[in-house]
Amino acid sequence: MSNIKNDISLLPYNTFRMDVKAKIFAEYSSVEELRELLNQYRGERLLHIGAGSNLLFTKDFDGVILHSAMRRARALDEDGDTVLIEADNGLVLDELIAQLCDMGLSGMENLSYIPGEVGASAVQNVGAYGVEAKDVIEQVKAVSVADGTERIFTNEECKYGYRDSIFKNELQGKYIITHVVYRLNKRLEPKLDYGNLRSEVGESVSAMSIREAVIRIRQQKLPEVSEIGSAGSFFKNPIVSRTDFEAISNRLRDITVPYYEQEGGIKIPAAWLIEQCGWKGKIVGGAQCYPKQPLVLVNTGNATPQDIITLAQNICDSVKDKFGITISPEVNYI
Repeated sequence: MSNIKNDISLLPYNTFRMDVKAKIFAEYSSVEELRELLNQYRGERLLHIGAGSNLLFTKDFDGVILHSAMRRARALDEDGDTVLIEADNGLVLDELIAQLCDMGLSGMENLSYIPGEVGASAVQNVGAYGVEAKDVIEQVKAVSVADGTERIFTNEECKYGYRDSIFKNELQGKYIITHVVYRLNKRLEPKLDYGNLRSEVGESVSAMSIREAVIRIRQQKLPEVSEIGSAGSFFKNPIVSRTDFEAISNRLRDITVPYYEQEGGIKIPAAWLIEQCGWKGKIVGGAQCYPKQPLVLVNTGNATPQDIITLAQNICDSVKDKFGITISPEVNYI
């Protein structure tokens, strides 16, 4: 039976720790319960959330917050080299990755320690250390908000891009992802060329050793959301054309611009751009550009939503003025 609460604080349900309220909070434990809730609250403003790790509530939510209590994973099929794993939308992504590494399955270990739940990984196309969710997603199962019918999306139909998908664009708010099917490798195919990951892993390379190395690196740079309010990486890394990159490099002759070759262009680390503009550690109201990793904005304890928005906009304006590069938030403003 669905768990429904009225006039509830969303403080425990968003990692930025914004103390806003929702008119209704409804948690379901099966796809059938989700369909019943969609029918019960038809006509209401709906928002489905995961761990609340990629959003910023700007005010009270006058509608229905939906959340999944479905948290299991199961093997569907396997061949000589790969295994299909279907995971419920409400399963914590990092818990799933830990289970997969324990099983000796590889493909998602580089995504370790990213906050959030399985369903959000397929919406956001989360990524880290040279790997994106789209690299391992086989199918996405979803329910139509309009009529409760199920649809299975192939990887191609999800229209994945950098931190982007069809669920953030033309189908935004029209489907609720219920399950994600990932294709994992039985044999390790390590991806270690991003940042200092190779040196951190060392000589003993396995899915678990890569996971442990990623966690160590992330813990050194990123705040624990259980201790400091944040949404993880706040900004997307900008991707520019090779022509634009060469123009920027030529203009900044005294500065070596870091970059990564990317399909569709050249990716420049947003953290580097922000640090070059002097924002590392700077505070606006109760919001701070995190001293250890300027890609992250944190709530020092008393930040208002407007503090976060103002700091983010100031940073974007500063990067545009100095480098002529547009950076944009990865976090969704609600």
